[in-house]
Amino acid sequence: MAPRVLIADKMSARAVDVLTERGVEADVKTGLDRDQLIEIINDYDGVIVRSATKITEKVIEASERLKVVGRAGIGVDNIDVKAATAKGIIVMNAPSGNAITTAEHAISMMMALARQVPQANASTHAGKWEKSRFMGMEITGKTLGIVGCGNIGSIVAERALGLKMRVIAFDPFLTDERAVQLGVEKVSLDDLLARADIISLHTPLTDKTRGIIDAAALAKTRKGVRIINCARGGLVVEADLKAAIESGHVAGAALDVFEEEPAKENVLFGMEEVVCTPHLGASTTEAQENVAVQIAEQVANYLLHGAVANALNMPSISADEAPRLKPFIKLAEQLGSFAGQLTESSIKGITIEYAGDVAEMNTKALSSALLAGLLAPILTEVNMVNAPIVAESRGMAVDEVRQSKRGVYDTYIRLIVRTERQQRSVAGTVFSDGKPRIIQIKGINMEAELGPHMLYVTNEDKPGFIGALGMALGDGGINIATFNLGRQERGGDAIALIEVDDTVQPDLLAKVRALPHVRDAKFLTF
Repeated sequence: MAPRVLIADKMSARAVDVLTERGVEADVKTGLDRDQLIEIINDYDGVIVRSATKITEKVIEASERLKVVGRAGIGVDNIDVKAATAKGIIVMNAPSGNAITTAEHAISMMMALARQVPQANASTHAGKWEKSRFMGMEITGKTLGIVGCGNIGSIVAERALGLKMRVIAFDPFLTDERAVQLGVEKVSLDDLLARADIISLHTPLTDKTRGIIDAAALAKTRKGVRIINCARGGLVVEADLKAAIESGHVAGAALDVFEEEPAKENVLFGMEEVVCTPHLGASTTEAQENVAVQIAEQVANYLLHGAVANALNMPSISADEAPRLKPFIKLAEQLGSFAGQLTESSIKGITIEYAGDVAEMNTKALSSALLAGLLAPILTEVNMVNAPIVAESRGMAVDEVRQSKRGVYDTYIRLIVRTERQQRSVAGTVFSDGKPRIIQIKGINMEAELGPHMLYVTNEDKPGFIGALGMALGDGGINIATFNLGRQERGGDAIALIEVDDTVQPDLLAKVRALPHVRDAKFLTF
């Protein structure tokens, strides 16, 4: 029997054509509420949505047949990925279909903002002829600051260079080589804020990027700067932007995304200096067809052949090797996440060493899992399938080394990350109990299992350190679950890796960093 797929949101009719041509039955039923969707979901092997239909935990629980959820676009906020993963349902997206369209919208917003096109249009339609009122800004020779120079940001940079602008970019993962290829100048965020005439945001929304343009950031910008956000709501603190515009420091802003959507009310609405559009970044005929075709092809290929592409919750692994690989995939993710949470400057190179039995496994899947863990702290849309492509697009050199058994462990994985500032290494293995363990950090041997909340401390090996650290955590109400130590030599560099029961808040972390003999401390989550 042919697999069946439900198309639950309005999208290009080409999606149905692609599925039908591949031998998949396709039903189009849009506008379903939750109860209606729950009633019919068990009739389908796959469902394709855009942003309107919500695939919630209740919907997932109602299906014993569903194998794949496809999102015609990038964001999966309307899909409970965790619940889908627990049920063994693959969640796919179509990340590349609307990149050009979104980049073009950012350029359009920049032009509209510079020449006050929407305001002049409204005035002229009203029968006014206010030619002297709408004095514009020429963008030729101006400096465009791009925050986030990934797929979309790099396209914006290329278009801006074609318009004879100077382009500077801030991106922690942008290498010097990739910057040269794009023709942009790589700078720090503070440098970008101080120099840019126009700032355009093209970064995902993460804990590190939320509110990246706030009052403090705007105070560092030059008077008359213009702000563009076609990426994600929440990157700009809207109240702070309003205040900066009202003070005359910021000349204007163009926003396609907002902290709360749909945005029926907003503090920026009604301001003459602000151009607003209702999240139109991907709204072109070409983009809608591209994402519909892409996701239909992916869903069909999985249901018919088991091929997995652009999955957010599963690497490319065959059924035969899955049980053996599973604990090593977890180890690879943890090694990557450990290094990624500690990395604060752009990554120039990555070396992954596989020693012993693991070197004979599917290292492609393992490397993808490791890279996803490494990049995820900054790039939320990275997954085990697209991580190698993301790393390549950012100019990161990734090398794999396979070798026979080395040292006391039968098998291990070592990750070496080279940044502009330093080289960091971390190694781990899987014990007979199937649980991953860290066995070495920066050349210092130790043995530690990673829990959900970890405190990583680098320090001098001096008496009194452990007592002072324990006292600080105790005073802060933090209970220690496990305490793991390692050192290079007596009195030399040392590392403490502590599992704690709760989140270590920034103020307590600052107190730990201020302790005698402590060089640095980071709170990590896994």
